[in-house]
Amino acid sequence: MSVDDDGHGGAGRRARPPFDSPAELVAALDEQDYLADEEMATACYLALALGRPLFLEGMAGVGKTAVAGALARSLEAPLIRLQCFEGIDAHQALYDWDFPRQLLHLRAAEAAGRHEAPDVLEHELYGRRFLVPRPLLQSLETSPCVLLIDEIDRSDDEFEALLLELLSDFAVSIPELGTVRAETPPVVVVTSNRTREVHDALKRRCLYHWVENPSYEREVAIILRRLPQVHERLAERVAFATRRLRARDLLKPPGVAEALDWAESLAALGADDLSPALASTTLGSVLKYKEDIEQVRATGLAALLDGAGLEEVGLEGVGGG
Repeated sequence: MSVDDDGHGGAGRRARPPFDSPAELVAALDEQDYLADEEMATACYLALALGRPLFLEGMAGVGKTAVAGALARSLEAPLIRLQCFEGIDAHQALYDWDFPRQLLHLRAAEAAGRHEAPDVLEHELYGRRFLVPRPLLQSLETSPCVLLIDEIDRSDDEFEALLLELLSDFAVSIPELGTVRAETPPVVVVTSNRTREVHDALKRRCLYHWVENPSYEREVAIILRRLPQVHERLAERVAFATRRLRARDLLKPPGVAEALDWAESLAALGADDLSPALASTTLGSVLKYKEDIEQVRATGLAALLDGAGLEEVGLEGVGGG
């Protein structure tokens, strides 16, 4: 990390990525139990190779946040996470001042009978020792690292504007200290559930990838990889039923995260298959709204699990029985 009082100079360049191709990155992510498809691996590889932030957008639960964690483990770098929320500001995301320690310093100076000029004491109070770095500043000071800016759509326009300098130059301006620049830019992953549209100015600074729910085969593989205690038959039935649920008009269609929750809950009950009775008693693991649960129960759990109407979700010959 470097500080430029005059605000000039460029951000450091990211080191050459340790992967020579998207295929190598697929293998590295696989070792971290993240099963990336070709499009996701290519987007991640280009973000590393070009030193650009990666903007991942998709429905909640499709695995966007997990990408950042898997990348951090693959790169053997710390993961620094900023969870966005309504009203988040620079004090919570960038930096703050340690006011209790500053006050203690003032009292200590008075007790010691110090008589320096006011600007000398002020310079001490707003020196680095009293600066409290938050996730954005921490990412500029930690080399290398992966910075996850999670659910940017929960923040507001002002916070998006705050991010523009960081994502353009990997630098932030602190009036009392100057411009802080990363010697090695962090790997940045920005996620959005698309509860609102993120401004073009922020998206232009990023590579973009829309994250879909996985195919049936990949979802089965994900369940088996993440939950080795789950029987293959149960993983197939859960993936099938979850995919059928996504085809319905629900308030919150289940994502991969919910499919994993469902499979784990069923395994905890000792199940090696999914019956209508078990599905009914465990729907709260995969559906999160009362209205959705009532709708599914009203249409019958047998209809969810049998082989009828598979063509509606593109699963002919899969998961029936």
